[in-house]
Amino acid sequence: MPRQLHLFDRPSRFVAGTVGQPGDRTFYLQAADAAGRVVSVALEKAQVQVLADRMNELLDEVATRPGSVVPPDAEVDDLEPLTAPVDEEFRVAAMGLAWDGEAQAVVVEAVAAGDEPVEEDVILSDSEEGPDALRVTITPAAARAFVVRARRVVAAGRPACPLCSLPLDPAGHVCPRQNGYRR
Repeated sequence: MPRQLHLFDRPSRFVAGTVGQPGDRTFYLQAADAAGRVVSVALEKAQVQVLADRMNELLDEVATRPGSVVPPDAEVDDLEPLTAPVDEEFRVAAMGLAWDGEAQAVVVEAVAAGDEPVEEDVILSDSEEGPDALRVTITPAAARAFVVRARRVVAAGRPACPLCSLPLDPAGHVCPRQNGYRR
């Protein structure tokens, strides 16, 4: 079956968001264009955190180059929830991140999980075969805003236990530092 590649070049919206309550959330990357096309892919909380961290590192590195167009910081201008309905296209197995020097833009690709492990050469390639993928090209300013929002989404989860740093449920949790007593 041929690969389905969802391409967004400077979409009107590219965000990380969640559906569900803290402790039972599903994380998504969602891209939308001006024509109303919306693609949502599910991923793990840790993947959102790593993408935000790596994107920030990439932008910081590019900002040191002469003639850089990368802004040093950004404000979150999109605090809206994910566009509903959130229909999962696929679950992300691997991601790629790159700087397109010609377009002066960040390229993010999320690749679907499959029966076989994702091969590195498939990520950010235009091959006809391989797993489905979402590829988004965004401006440096949009990338900075993505980083800020993604970090807020990740931090909006359950608070950490002050003793063991594990997440606290509303009813507490069995704390290893309390010898298994509820906290």
